[in-house]
Amino acid sequence: MFEFDQYLGFLAFLTILTIGFWLMIFLLTFVIPYWVFGSSIERVKEILAERKAKREAN
Repeated sequence: MFEFDQYLGFLAFLTILTIGFWLMIFLLTFVIPYWVFGSSIERVKEILAERKAKREAN
């Protein structure tokens, strides 16, 4: 069936595939939403600070 080097290659392929799968799951469920919501909150804070500065200048 498999020779030993083919078996090691197959195991390496499965390992890389599994690591890639879980990395994509992690990125899509945690990192990207964290980045999007964090940057949105920061932008809203900047807009509110600009409005406050305009009000205080007038």
